[in-house]
Amino acid sequence: MHLLFLGTLALLVGVTFTVPAQEKRVHRQPDLSDHDHDDARGYQFDHEAFLGKDEAKTFNQLSPEESKERLGKIVDRIDTDKDGFVSHAELHNWIKHRQRRYIEENVDKHWKEYDKNQDGKIAWTEYKNTTYGYYTVEGFDDVDDKVSYKGMLTRDERRFKSADQDGDGIATREEFTAFLHPEDFDHMKGIVIQETIEDIDKNGDGKINLQEYIGDMFIPEDGESEPDWITTEKKHFSEIRDINKDGFLDASEVAQWILPGEVEQADNEARHLIHKTDQDNDGRLSISEIMDNMDFIKVSTVTDFGTMVVADHDEL
Repeated sequence: MHLLFLGTLALLVGVTFTVPAQEKRVHRQPDLSDHDHDDARGYQFDHEAFLGKDEAKTFNQLSPEESKERLGKIVDRIDTDKDGFVSHAELHNWIKHRQRRYIEENVDKHWKEYDKNQDGKIAWTEYKNTTYGYYTVEGFDDVDDKVSYKGMLTRDERRFKSADQDGDGIATREEFTAFLHPEDFDHMKGIVIQETIEDIDKNGDGKINLQEYIGDMFIPEDGESEPDWITTEKKHFSEIRDINKDGFLDASEVAQWILPGEVEQADNEARHLIHKTDQDNDGRLSISEIMDNMDFIKVSTVTDFGTMVVADHDEL
């Protein structure tokens, strides 16, 4: 079975020039997790939502004692009023903080890579030359799928121009952030929708049918039957995603599917985590409840402890 995610550019595999990887392309939702939010298939989404992506990876390698110690430090930071409990508001704010932190770190990493003249701005020519190198001059004739790579260059330029609000061909830090993370900027929402449709719409009719929708998530191997979650996704397509019931997802329906918004997603994840771990049903989490549910929390989004250790060492 192959699990495919929106926007994945498998074309990049095995290519030796510097076209950016998936992280430099559209994120169809704020970066709580790349995994599906389906408890029946595991808690990895929640794991990364509570811990953060980097810490979710390192947390699994810790002993139970080390896990409890580090988790306690994280909970202490989430509990801003120091009453010994984590409320919905505190958890909601923490998840939003982790989202913003991821974006800032991601932009920091790429800023140094692309600001070649170190003038505090990134021109389209700097980005293009760094990303595509001599291919922008010589063409893509020695690339196996030159049509796709030309399309990638065109797509990057279109997104860069949309992010470059003053149209001077040079991105400020804010504009470059919009280029890397268009899902977080209102004026970039159209680009997010357009790129998503382009990624999934295989027949080029500008809409997404059920086969394309499922095909973006699951391609069965020979003789493999569809898992139960595919049946659920088909039901979601017909009953929830396809609002006008015409058998397709148009741009407006795609927008409602992929752009839930940072606040809504963070709020929903906070409610979900409390629902799963609040044993006495008082609407908040005690330290003991969190520790008793450590296996669940460890596979959640709240704990990006790996980057936290580096960035917030003095605080911990």
